[in-house]
Amino acid sequence: MNRLLTLLLIVLQASLGVAADPVATPVTDDSQLLNGKWTPIAAIIGGVKLPADQLQKITLTLSGDSYEVAVAGEDHVDKGTATRDTTTAPKRLTIKSLEGPNKGKTFLAIYEIKTVNGVDAYRVCYDLSGTAFPTEFKSVKGTQLYLAGYRRKKE
Repeated sequence: MNRLLTLLLIVLQASLGVAADPVATPVTDDSQLLNGKWTPIAAIIGGVKLPADQLQKITLTLSGDSYEVAVAGEDHVDKGTATRDTTTAPKRLTIKSLEGPNKGKTFLAIYEIKTVNGVDAYRVCYDLSGTAFPTEFKSVKGTQLYLAGYRRKKE
Protein backbone atom coordinates (compact mmCIF):
# COMPACT_ATOMS: atom_id res chain seq x y z
CA MET A 1 0.00 0.00 0.00
CA ASN A 2 3.02 1.91 0.13
CA ARG A 3 4.82 2.24 -3.09
CA LEU A 4 4.83 5.42 -5.00
CA LEU A 5 1.62 4.98 -5.92
CA THR A 6 -8.24 13.44 -8.34
CA LEU A 7 -8.75 12.52 -4.76
CA LEU A 8 -12.43 12.72 -3.92
CA LEU A 9 -13.74 16.22 -3.68
CA ILE A 10 -13.57 16.19 0.07
CA VAL A 11 -10.32 14.28 0.33
CA LEU A 12 -7.89 16.84 -1.04
CA GLN A 13 -9.97 19.96 -0.63
CA ALA A 14 -7.20 21.72 1.25
CA SER A 15 -4.38 20.59 -1.03
CA LEU A 16 -6.19 21.05 -4.32
CA GLY A 17 -8.52 23.89 -3.38
CA VAL A 18 -11.70 21.92 -4.08
CA ALA A 19 -14.86 22.70 -2.15
CA ALA A 20 -16.05 20.23 0.46
CA ASP A 21 -19.05 18.03 -0.29
CA PRO A 22 -21.75 18.74 2.31
CA VAL A 23 -23.09 15.18 1.92
CA ALA A 24 -19.83 13.59 3.11
CA THR A 25 -20.12 11.67 6.35
CA PRO A 26 -17.34 10.06 8.36
CA VAL A 27 -17.48 6.32 8.80
CA THR A 28 -17.34 5.22 12.43
CA ASP A 29 -16.68 1.47 12.00
CA ASP A 30 -14.12 1.16 9.24
CA SER A 31 -12.90 -2.39 9.89
CA GLN A 32 -15.15 -4.02 7.29
CA LEU A 33 -15.56 -1.00 5.06
CA LEU A 34 -11.83 -0.89 4.26
CA ASN A 35 -11.79 -4.44 2.88
CA GLY A 36 -11.69 -4.58 -0.92
CA LYS A 37 -9.89 -3.05 -3.87
CA TRP A 38 -9.03 0.65 -4.08
CA THR A 39 -7.67 2.90 -6.82
CA PRO A 40 -5.80 6.12 -6.07
CA ILE A 41 -7.44 9.10 -7.73
CA ALA A 42 -4.90 11.71 -6.62
CA ALA A 43 -1.59 11.65 -4.81
CA ILE A 44 1.11 14.08 -3.75
CA ILE A 45 4.59 13.06 -2.67
CA GLY A 46 6.96 15.62 -1.21
CA GLY A 47 4.70 18.39 -2.48
CA VAL A 48 4.65 17.08 -6.06
CA LYS A 49 1.40 15.83 -7.58
CA LEU A 50 1.70 12.43 -9.27
CA PRO A 51 0.38 12.11 -12.83
CA ALA A 52 -3.06 10.55 -13.26
CA ASP A 53 -1.76 7.98 -15.76
CA GLN A 54 0.58 6.56 -13.09
CA LEU A 55 -2.19 6.37 -10.52
CA GLN A 56 -4.51 4.47 -12.86
CA LYS A 57 -2.05 1.58 -12.89
CA ILE A 58 -2.16 1.06 -9.11
CA THR A 59 -4.53 -1.24 -7.24
CA LEU A 60 -4.53 -1.40 -3.44
CA THR A 61 -6.22 -4.46 -1.94
CA LEU A 62 -7.08 -4.50 1.76
CA SER A 63 -8.24 -7.57 3.64
CA GLY A 64 -8.32 -7.43 7.43
CA ASP A 65 -4.83 -6.38 8.50
CA SER A 66 -3.23 -7.36 5.19
CA TYR A 67 -2.54 -5.23 2.15
CA GLU A 68 -1.29 -5.74 -1.38
CA VAL A 69 -0.25 -3.10 -3.91
CA ALA A 70 -0.04 -4.11 -7.56
CA VAL A 71 1.09 -1.88 -10.39
CA ALA A 72 -0.02 -2.83 -13.91
CA GLY A 73 2.95 -3.70 -16.09
CA GLU A 74 5.20 -4.68 -13.16
CA ASP A 75 5.95 -8.28 -12.31
CA HIS A 76 6.00 -7.86 -8.52
CA VAL A 77 3.61 -6.73 -5.80
CA ASP A 78 4.14 -5.17 -2.41
CA LYS A 79 2.49 -7.19 0.37
CA GLY A 80 2.40 -6.84 4.11
CA THR A 81 0.39 -5.83 7.14
CA ALA A 82 -1.46 -2.62 7.91
CA THR A 83 -2.35 -2.42 11.57
CA ARG A 84 -4.95 0.21 12.46
CA ASP A 85 -5.13 2.30 15.62
CA THR A 86 -8.60 3.79 15.73
CA THR A 87 -8.17 5.29 19.21
CA THR A 88 -6.27 8.32 17.92
CA ALA A 89 -7.43 11.34 15.96
CA PRO A 90 -6.60 11.10 13.16
CA LYS A 91 -6.60 7.31 13.02
CA ARG A 92 -3.20 5.69 12.50
CA LEU A 93 -1.72 2.89 10.41
CA THR A 94 1.50 1.01 10.97
CA ILE A 95 2.41 -0.57 7.67
CA LYS A 96 5.01 -3.33 7.45
CA SER A 97 6.08 -4.62 4.06
CA LEU A 98 6.79 -8.34 4.06
CA GLU A 99 7.24 -8.97 0.35
CA GLY A 100 8.13 -6.93 -2.72
CA PRO A 101 10.19 -3.79 -3.33
CA ASN A 102 9.54 -2.39 0.16
CA LYS A 103 10.28 -5.66 2.01
CA GLY A 104 11.47 -5.00 5.54
CA LYS A 105 10.33 -1.37 5.60
CA THR A 106 7.84 0.14 8.02
CA PHE A 107 5.72 3.15 7.10
CA LEU A 108 3.72 5.19 9.58
CA ALA A 109 0.52 6.82 8.37
CA ILE A 110 -2.71 8.51 9.29
CA TYR A 111 -6.00 7.80 7.54
CA GLU A 112 -9.67 8.52 7.32
CA ILE A 113 -12.52 6.92 5.51
CA LYS A 114 -15.76 8.64 4.55
CA THR A 115 -18.74 7.94 2.41
CA VAL A 116 -19.50 10.73 -0.05
CA ASN A 117 -22.81 10.46 -1.90
CA GLY A 118 -22.69 6.70 -1.46
CA VAL A 119 -19.07 6.37 -2.63
CA ASP A 120 -16.36 5.22 -0.24
CA ALA A 121 -13.42 7.64 0.05
CA TYR A 122 -10.19 6.61 1.74
CA ARG A 123 -7.45 9.17 2.44
CA VAL A 124 -4.00 8.26 3.73
CA CYS A 125 -0.91 10.31 4.53
CA TYR A 126 2.22 8.15 4.78
CA ASP A 127 5.60 9.08 6.23
CA LEU A 128 7.86 7.22 3.80
CA SER A 129 10.85 7.73 6.12
CA GLY A 130 9.08 5.60 8.73
CA THR A 131 10.17 7.91 11.53
CA ALA A 132 6.92 9.48 12.76
CA PHE A 133 3.20 9.49 12.23
CA PRO A 134 2.11 12.48 10.16
CA THR A 135 0.04 14.96 12.14
CA GLU A 136 -2.10 16.25 9.28
CA PHE A 137 -3.15 15.36 5.75
CA LYS A 138 -0.48 17.36 3.90
CA SER A 139 2.52 16.63 1.74
CA VAL A 140 4.79 19.62 1.52
CA LYS A 141 7.89 20.10 -0.59
CA GLY A 142 11.05 18.72 0.92
CA THR A 143 9.31 16.06 3.03
CA GLN A 144 8.89 12.34 2.62
CA LEU A 145 5.15 12.61 3.12
CA TYR A 146 2.93 10.84 0.61
CA LEU A 147 -0.72 11.89 0.56
CA ALA A 148 -3.08 9.70 -1.43
CA GLY A 149 -6.81 9.55 -1.89
CA TYR A 150 -8.54 6.39 -3.02
CA ARG A 151 -11.95 5.34 -4.25
CA ARG A 152 -13.29 1.85 -4.08
CA LYS A 153 -12.44 0.11 -7.35
CA LYS A 154 -15.38 -0.78 -9.52
CA GLU A 155 -15.31 -4.47 -10.37
